[in-house]
Amino acid sequence: MDTRQGRQSPTVSVILPYEDTKGPEAVELYNATEKTALEWQEALCYDIMAVGPEGYWVHQKFGYSVPRRNGKSEDVLIRCLWGLKNGERILYTAHRASTSHAVWERLGRLCEKSDINVESSFRAFGKEHLYCEGDAVIEFRTRTSTGGLGEGYDLLIIDEAQEYTPEQETALKYVVSDSDNPQTIMLGTPPTAISAGTVFPKFRNRVLQGDSFESGWAEWSIPKMTDPNDVDAWYETNPSLGTILKERTIRSEIGEDEIDFNIQRLGLWIKYNQKSAISRNEWEALQTDTLPKLKGHLFAGIKFGHDGKNVSLSIAARTDKDQIFVETFACRPMSGGIIWIIDFLSKADVQKVVIDGDSGKAVLCDAMKTAKLKKPLTTSVPEFIKANSVFELGLSQGTLVHMHQSAVTQIVSNCEKRAIGSHGGFGYRSLLEEADISILDSIILAFWICSESKAKKKQNIAY
Repeated sequence: MDTRQGRQSPTVSVILPYEDTKGPEAVELYNATEKTALEWQEALCYDIMAVGPEGYWVHQKFGYSVPRRNGKSEDVLIRCLWGLKNGERILYTAHRASTSHAVWERLGRLCEKSDINVESSFRAFGKEHLYCEGDAVIEFRTRTSTGGLGEGYDLLIIDEAQEYTPEQETALKYVVSDSDNPQTIMLGTPPTAISAGTVFPKFRNRVLQGDSFESGWAEWSIPKMTDPNDVDAWYETNPSLGTILKERTIRSEIGEDEIDFNIQRLGLWIKYNQKSAISRNEWEALQTDTLPKLKGHLFAGIKFGHDGKNVSLSIAARTDKDQIFVETFACRPMSGGIIWIIDFLSKADVQKVVIDGDSGKAVLCDAMKTAKLKKPLTTSVPEFIKANSVFELGLSQGTLVHMHQSAVTQIVSNCEKRAIGSHGGFGYRSLLEEADISILDSIILAFWICSESKAKKKQNIAY
């Protein structure tokens, strides 16, 4: 059995000052059901249920993010159990019907083991409820753009909040407006590339920036991409590690998708699902007016357009500040041939070349072989998906740098995401008919292959 325990306090939090809380009452009620709240769950419950001098909730809205399988739902179960004991009307919503149904079952069992009398328990998948004595009620719903309209509650729970959309928020946020002491709680994990919601990350940003009224936030997270094998990072971001979560479980989760592991297991926040995939301001913030000092070799990304009209070539190189500099060399019509690409690769100090695009990669590979150049890497669909994810991570963490190229800026600032494959992968497409997305794709490929290549270390031999 593991003796080391995960960090019990959030890595990032905004908690408004308070002197009193209903948390101890709620935890005592929960612990009386033969359950025992973990240390971090108890402390978080105290913050969520903080009350002011007049008995109102200090945090009218509270959000928290905890990596998967740590037991983050227990805090809302504790909160709901107290609410039913004290006559509240509660609406519990989730993205999936299976989630809300599972919580209904668990809360029903908790009520049976406490002194809360359930007068009616309705089992209908996606529309469950528990009616208790004293007009207390909790209803369970799968979220839609109209669910909750016309109904009134004291407490609104938004589970799987990374999928909470603005349309759903419009339908739900007013359901607690008539309550004398309303509270909304959002819980989930950081959004992935395929998460539909934007409400949760925007709420997080507002609270962390101090722009949200009577709101609190807590998260267990890493600030930047981290090696999945970093055990210390596991303990920093998983509060239940060493109790209900084991090291061997996390170790078995490590695979090829390091970004997904960083998001789901280590709580990394990345800027996904913005309506403009990449804004001009975001791109220009990574711009440098002078060529940075480069170190090592160049890496080339070549993309043949989907329509077979153009081919683009971009380069990337590491800088002395551990960033990756990218630049587009050219985008030219396929009708002009590919000799210019061979000429460039023959003269430049290129360590690796990656090629994507069925319309020309086979011809280019043959031409490179004839010219006795290094064999290039031709991407598979999973590799191209990974390249796009790595590029977006570079944008959000500022590890990418470029000098202004007007054609590149036009492409980058006028693109949207497109789905690739059936497992949540994404790429980009242009919002402008006259703009060729192959320019951006070639940059992405060059950035990716450069980031994947580690600098060689000199081997010291001692006798």
